[in-house]
Amino acid sequence: MNYSEMTDHDMELTKIFFCDLNGRTMNLSVNGMGLDNIEKNGIGFDGSSIAGFASVENSDRLLFPLKESFKKIEFKGESIKFFIGKICDEQGKRSDIDARAILEKILEKARNNYGFSFLAGPEHEFFLLKGNEFELTGEPVNKKAHSDMAGYCHSQPHDRGGQIRHRITKILQGCGVNYEKTHHEVTPSQHEINLECCDPLEAGDRTVLFSYIAKKVAMKNGFYATFMPKPFDSLNRSALHIHLSMMDSEGNNLFHRQGAEYNLSDEAKYFMGGILKYARETSVIMASTYNSYKAYIAEKEAPVLRSWGFRNRSSMIRIPYTVSPQNTRIELRSPDPSGNVYLQLAAFIGMGLKGIEEKTDCGNPDSGSAYDKYRNSRKIWDERFLPKSLYEALVEAEKSDFLKDFLGKTIYDNYIRLKTEEWEEHRTHITPREHKKYLDL
Repeated sequence: MNYSEMTDHDMELTKIFFCDLNGRTMNLSVNGMGLDNIEKNGIGFDGSSIAGFASVENSDRLLFPLKESFKKIEFKGESIKFFIGKICDEQGKRSDIDARAILEKILEKARNNYGFSFLAGPEHEFFLLKGNEFELTGEPVNKKAHSDMAGYCHSQPHDRGGQIRHRITKILQGCGVNYEKTHHEVTPSQHEINLECCDPLEAGDRTVLFSYIAKKVAMKNGFYATFMPKPFDSLNRSALHIHLSMMDSEGNNLFHRQGAEYNLSDEAKYFMGGILKYARETSVIMASTYNSYKAYIAEKEAPVLRSWGFRNRSSMIRIPYTVSPQNTRIELRSPDPSGNVYLQLAAFIGMGLKGIEEKTDCGNPDSGSAYDKYRNSRKIWDERFLPKSLYEALVEAEKSDFLKDFLGKTIYDNYIRLKTEEWEEHRTHITPREHKKYLDL
């Protein structure tokens, strides 16, 4: 199908989407009648106005729509042609700040060097709130902000977001994207939608699509959808757990080996070993905001220890129960939805491949709750655990040869600069809590 065949005069908008280095969804609305020309020549935008992309003296960038990413989104009273874009410089060469290209390179390396392919399945968690600004009361349950007081798998009428989830999945199905399950999550106003697994590159594109549709549907129904990791004290965060399986060229699952220890292959153990080894160095990718680290606490289903386990939701890497060996997979529980999903998926696979290259031992699985070790730790800096702050993650990233090599100089330098500025803004900002605690000194 060429672009002219995609053109529908009744469709209102054609949008080309991409992510900045922070993971924020961006788009250009273009004239759909000119897509054939845009495919050949791209369409220009100001890279200096996008976080991490370019300086003002070298700011011109080109966006090219990817035909294979095309989706037709049907909202009530509105139709949109959706494309993911690839980012190029003025000469049409792929830009070295395009995070999607990092994921493409890792998948190409896995395929060419090892014959590996992957299936990925992110779990999409988010909050539906009454507004995008709300009064912070200091209470664990802020009824002014929450859309409901429901809990895990609660049904209507307690679950006020059931119809929103249904509408999101219906629109996604109209785009050819099927869901596996949806439910209300543990925390008030929190929801989860799991889509069917697919190629990691498609999973990244689909996450951009999902985020856009979820926010738009929420807005049209008087709610505000947020992917902020932890909006509330003392309550669970929203995560972006990612399930991953690895296959050979014939489609055989490479993480399973019948009769081996735990029925896991050596490749699976080395893959997990690489993730555990480099987890602190890549934490700034997986948990990319200072708010992210407020979720790494005991008993709230966020990982704290660099560890793996079977069916254990306190472990950083979890091996979910499955009936079929072909469904053997690993679940990484450290990422959250505040980051750049292309970098997160690429780092996940990149760490695992490095573990296979280095034959890194993953150690023994967790026995009991990993939170017990965290509660008993008295050290401020303890490398058994994931970083406790964005500052600690930045220190690890600054020392990491793996991260520098994996991202390339341009993205590494730009990304670390962005995150350092974010930390410094947070470090020097005076909060109402400080006034309450210290003003009477």
